[in-house]
Amino acid sequence: MSDSLNIKRINDVFHQTINAIETGREEIIDISENIKKEYTRIEEELSDIKKLVDNTTKEVDFAEIEERKARFKLATVSKNFDIYSEQDIKDAYEEANDLRIKLILLREKERTLLERRYEYELRLKANLDIMKKADNVNKKIGVAVKYLQENTDQILLTIDDLGKRQYLGIKIIEGQEEERERVARDIHDGPAQSMANILIKAELCEKLQDLDKERAKVELGNLKTIVRETLKDVRKIIYDLRPMSLDDLGLKPTLERYIYNYMKENSIIVKLNVIGDISDVNSTIGVAVFRVIQEALANVKKHSQASICSIMVEKAKSRLNVIISDNGVGFDCDNKHIEYEPKKNGFGLISMRERIELLDGELQIKSSPGKGTKLYFYIPFVEEELYV
Repeated sequence: MSDSLNIKRINDVFHQTINAIETGREEIIDISENIKKEYTRIEEELSDIKKLVDNTTKEVDFAEIEERKARFKLATVSKNFDIYSEQDIKDAYEEANDLRIKLILLREKERTLLERRYEYELRLKANLDIMKKADNVNKKIGVAVKYLQENTDQILLTIDDLGKRQYLGIKIIEGQEEERERVARDIHDGPAQSMANILIKAELCEKLQDLDKERAKVELGNLKTIVRETLKDVRKIIYDLRPMSLDDLGLKPTLERYIYNYMKENSIIVKLNVIGDISDVNSTIGVAVFRVIQEALANVKKHSQASICSIMVEKAKSRLNVIISDNGVGFDCDNKHIEYEPKKNGFGLISMRERIELLDGELQIKSSPGKGTKLYFYIPFVEEELYV
């Protein structure tokens, strides 16, 4: 196949990738709009709840005063039985008891409303955080699309291995489709099913609130459990797409959390050593480092049979250095086809290498059968970061 045909095919792959990214961007915008509508709805409901809380609090205060008066009256009547008749005592007792019950019900109503207000405030804050992150992702995707559109020709001219780039483009599209299919499946099997269940439970509670209050309380408890589980599923899906802690906490805490969960799920000890302060590392570099380490640990789990893995992240003057080593079975580094075995490695080493090289970094791998594997890479800082 001629170079011109290869370039044409690669050019097609780039355009398909840009189209896929733009489609994803439109979907993110749709999600963001829906979240904004939901935010407005919750904000309105929260305003109504706050008014109910204020009114109920006033009713409780008034009821407390009336209940105290009734108890004082009952005490007075009971002590002066020679002045008041038995009917007067009975009436005073019933009045005090009615007011006590009314006060208990009002306090319970106030407590329930306060819980609802707190829940809606949390939902409002969560939606606001999601809106901000969606807008941020949308801006970043816009920058990426613009860069790809403006530099496609230059990128094509600097390709030194047409076969490798063509293979990567196809794998990117396949990976995008696989990721969409996975997310769609996760949403369908998890939150979508749960939301349908929540709707049924809510309708049941609505019908039971006047017919069987005890049963309604039980069903509301079940409903809260389903909502908690649904929230947990949604958070997991969001974390798989992009760990929010990368933006909120930084690279080191995100790595520590991922490694902690990784060791809980696998019988592999992972030791992390961070040298220098990496809290101010550029977010693009942070994401790249996290994804490469994530892929490397996935390879350790799948192929190495290792029991211990060590990760060293060092912030040098002009670049970020990372070393990942394990005590596994290793492999033959001279086998040049190992990076291109999709059935065995998926994105694997080629994915890591391409991610690093896109940021002007370099990846080196040292391994031999029976002697474990050491993976070393660095990513240089952009010029602005050198003066931080």
